[in-house]
Amino acid sequence: MPGMADSAQRVADVWANYWDAAFFAAYPPMQALYDRLGMSGRAQVTPETLLAEADAGGVTQVVVSATDFPGSPANNRAIAAIVARAPERLTGCASVDPRRGMEGVRELRRAIEEDGMRGYKVMPFLYGAPPNDAIYYPFYAACVDLGVPVLILTGHTAVMEKSDFGRPLYVDDVALYFPELTIIAGHAGFPWTDELIGLAWKHENVFIETSGHRPKYLQPVLQHFLNSYGRTKVLFGTGYPFMDYEKPVSDVAAMDLREESRAAFLWDNAARIWGWT
Repeated sequence: MPGMADSAQRVADVWANYWDAAFFAAYPPMQALYDRLGMSGRAQVTPETLLAEADAGGVTQVVVSATDFPGSPANNRAIAAIVARAPERLTGCASVDPRRGMEGVRELRRAIEEDGMRGYKVMPFLYGAPPNDAIYYPFYAACVDLGVPVLILTGHTAVMEKSDFGRPLYVDDVALYFPELTIIAGHAGFPWTDELIGLAWKHENVFIETSGHRPKYLQPVLQHFLNSYGRTKVLFGTGYPFMDYEKPVSDVAAMDLREESRAAFLWDNAARIWGWT
């Protein structure tokens, strides 16, 4: 493992997307983002490249999420088939467009009970409603019943969609109404990271996930939080295929962190949520 060659430290990426060429064709704003950032070559992931890059970065476990919207090929059944290729390395996370109503709730339950999905990902900008909108509440209730976490995208969108739905403060309502729901707020809430840290401190059931950001560029306030009083509240993620694994894992190895904080960030906090041993 780059930067950790002599370490047995396990690593979990809790926010990876299986976005292949068909997905980018179905959602042009994401293709436009990758093109603008000079990353067009990463807009064509395959199961083989995902596993090879995880191996190269020393990543032990990857939570691979579906992304549901009308016409999306990254649906729950497709992701379940990917996970089935390497079930010891990959954990599936469901996605259901909340505008599907009760049919969508039934699909979420089916994906978890039949396909073995172990979470529910919400990207509010895709659905035109912030995460505290009532449209999501039947899905949150199902997650509580089924004992799986919800992963909610927070922060700005990067793609040319409305960013306001990513304000972390919306998560406050969700945590208050659903205290039994494990909430993982993605993308570190940037640029409203302070707001998200306040929520993670306030709510026992709210956690922060760092995908979309190289760890060495995380805001100092978040680095301090994960290395001190928030050690149990921050999880490592990449937003794969937005970045590969070698560089972000090396970043964490080079960060000025207590070893127990590094272990918690890379593995222990996620392992506690998903029950990995």
